[in-house]
Amino acid sequence: MAPATSAFFRCFYAVPVLWLLARGVERTAYQQRLAYAAGILFAVDLVAWHYAIDYIGAGLATVLGNLQVVLVGLVAWLLLAERPEARILVAVPPALVGIVLISGAFEDGAYGADPAKGAIFGIVTALSYTAFILLIRQSGTGSDPAPPLFEATWVAAIGCAVAGIAIGDIDFVPHWPAHGWLLLLAISSQVVGWLLITSSLPRLPAAVTSVLLTLQPLTSMLLGALLFREDPTELQLLGAALILVGLLTAARPPAAARSSRTDPARPASAPPSSHPSPGQ
Repeated sequence: MAPATSAFFRCFYAVPVLWLLARGVERTAYQQRLAYAAGILFAVDLVAWHYAIDYIGAGLATVLGNLQVVLVGLVAWLLLAERPEARILVAVPPALVGIVLISGAFEDGAYGADPAKGAIFGIVTALSYTAFILLIRQSGTGSDPAPPLFEATWVAAIGCAVAGIAIGDIDFVPHWPAHGWLLLLAISSQVVGWLLITSSLPRLPAAVTSVLLTLQPLTSMLLGALLFREDPTELQLLGAALILVGLLTAARPPAAARSSRTDPARPASAPPSSHPSPGQ
């Protein structure tokens, strides 16, 4: 199945369910515009991620997509003047080295149909996902994540369709059993997964979040090896490990938060915002 087809139906099948959950909630025009912009970026993220899977496999593509954990802090610094903590800057070098190793730049016969293209699409995935996260959070309505998620999802469905038509590889005719799996993906990931992520992760302690952030790339690599017999080279596995080191470094609690846990006389600071792994 073409990447744009998978990306489109993942969003398309989720729209009716999210509409039912989001109806009746009033939204300002500004919030809606932010959610629509987030949906465009989410379409880019999904299409790029599916192409990365085609070129480099599900495991390594998901590891690359999780670079958003490092990038969110940097982008917020550049665009929102929110200076990142030193841990974000420390996380960048191992992540960058990991990208190069996964791309197969230093070896022949690296795993994947085209590791270099896979790395490029993986970076595009991480960048667009970073912008999506920043926008979808700004577009939120109190504690109810359904309205902005609904708005972003239907815009993303249109964006994926347009991308597929432009590329020329989208198929709008459902086929069984492939679309049964896409329907399951839409309900489990785009609806349930994203509602849980946006509702629960910001409330978790940073130490728990830092572990959860690495579960998706780790399990995707394991499942890729078990289910699809993906077999990355040693250098590519080293690159994935370096990226995971960067993710854990970026997700560490700030120094003030760690001090407040060890010093009972010191007031606890507010928990840092958590960046979800790609709900892909």
